[in-house]
Amino acid sequence: MTDSRYRLGGLLWLLTLQFFVVEAIVAAQFDGYSYTGDVISDLGTAASPAPLLMNASFVVQGLLIVGGALLLAPGLSGTGGRLTRVFLGVAGLGVLLVGVFPSDGNATAHQIAAGAYFVGGALGLIALAYGVRPRSEGLGTTLALLGLVGLIGTVFFGAAVFLFLGEGGMERVGGYVVPLGLPIAGVALWRQKDDWLALTKADGTPSRRQLREDARLERAQRLAERDAALEAAARRSEQRTAAGQPANTAQPDDAAADEADDFDPDDPWAPRRR
Repeated sequence: MTDSRYRLGGLLWLLTLQFFVVEAIVAAQFDGYSYTGDVISDLGTAASPAPLLMNASFVVQGLLIVGGALLLAPGLSGTGGRLTRVFLGVAGLGVLLVGVFPSDGNATAHQIAAGAYFVGGALGLIALAYGVRPRSEGLGTTLALLGLVGLIGTVFFGAAVFLFLGEGGMERVGGYVVPLGLPIAGVALWRQKDDWLALTKADGTPSRRQLREDARLERAQRLAERDAALEAAARRSEQRTAAGQPANTAQPDDAAADEADDFDPDDPWAPRRR
């Protein structure tokens, strides 16, 4: 990971906020449109005052999601980093196809693409949470909660359980988490890049700072293991003492017998035999 990759990847995810701007512009021109009663896809149909603008926003959103995931995922840790590329790739492709196939055109393709976006986006945020957790517990928790909210909203929307939010409101619970979570993650990773890059060289090998940190952690782990072993030995000694067993400092029976044999009551000044 290089500084330019962090900068560009964070910028791409930050630009996913464009969705909210375009949605607000198109919805303001749509007479009678309701955020709770109408779904997002209605803004891209022929009945919308600016369908091309909304569908173009869907396509751009997909490119921004995939581009940021490809740039930033290699800097994430473990399985979470690898799954982030997969799930967010599915989500990005899904929202891109939502713009290519409006709901009043190929309805089947539109629904499949929208489902891929909702499910892939929620799971992508959860995977991203595990990828960033070693760097920031707070950021990981925030992304995980957003992913869970998006997943619950998607399930409720698919089951037509809208509660008091309405159809459009519940759809937005499932869909808004991605353009909310990715800018947060992009900015945080961008700001943390200096600390992360300081731990690795350009070729990906650990730097001296990283090696010193690893050595310090290893020493701390050895000290902790030693202390645990000493505490366990002390507890076993206390248990033996409480049970009436002789302490470990007592001399063996053979040595005690030898000392008894060496003592001559008739001649206490006689030299002891070895």
